[in-house]
Amino acid sequence: MIFLENVVKRYNTRGGERTVLDCISLRVGKHEKLGILGRNGAGKSTLIRLVSGAELPTCGSIRREMSVSWPLAFSSAFQGSLTGLDNLRFICRVYGVTTEDKIGAVEEFSELGSYLYEPVKAYSSGMRARLAFAISMAVEFDCFLIDEVIAVGDARFHDKCHVELFEKRVDRAMIIVSHSPAYIRAHCDRVAVLSEGRLVSFDDIDEAFDHYAECPV
Repeated sequence: MIFLENVVKRYNTRGGERTVLDCISLRVGKHEKLGILGRNGAGKSTLIRLVSGAELPTCGSIRREMSVSWPLAFSSAFQGSLTGLDNLRFICRVYGVTTEDKIGAVEEFSELGSYLYEPVKAYSSGMRARLAFAISMAVEFDCFLIDEVIAVGDARFHDKCHVELFEKRVDRAMIIVSHSPAYIRAHCDRVAVLSEGRLVSFDDIDEAFDHYAECPV
C-alpha cells in the first residue's frame, strides 16, 4: 500500500507562500490503477514527485509499503556529463539492483545505438526521454508513476511503450496523473480529481468526469 495522510506542500514565491497541495489523503493498494485528473497547474506533477520521494511534503506523512518508480520518462535527474550507460549504472546502484543484466534490454528498447555510450548532455530531449523510459522498464517496481500521457518518440515507439507498460505489467499498481479524461478512462479503475489544492475521490468514473468538467480552468 501507499498512504498519504494530510499531505501539504507549500512553496515560497516572490508573491509570498503558495499552497499547491492542501491536506491530501490517499491510499493505493497493489494492482490498483488510480487516475488523477487535474487542469494544468493543479499540482499533479508536484503530487507525483512527493509520492516518488523526489520531494518532501511541507507537512503530513507519506508511507510506502511497496516499491515505487520515479515518474516515467522523467529525465531531469540524469547527470549530463555521464554517458547513458553510466546513468543506468548509477540508477541501478541507487535502487540496489544489478546492472549488467539490464544493459542489453536498455540498449535494445531505447534504440539509442552508440549514443548509449555518449554523454547524456549531447542527447536531444526525445533521446533523453527514450533512455528514461527504457531504464524505468529495466528496474521493476510494484507501483509505476505516470505523469501525463507518455508520448515518447514516434507512433511506433509510443506503441512499444504502451505494450511494455500496460500489457506486460498489467498486474502492477499505477498512479496516472493527466488532464485527459480519455487516457484516464482507458487505463484506470479509480479516479480522483485535483483542483485548487484539494483531492476528491470518486467511486463512479462518470461522476469524476462531471466534477472535473466543472473545475476552474
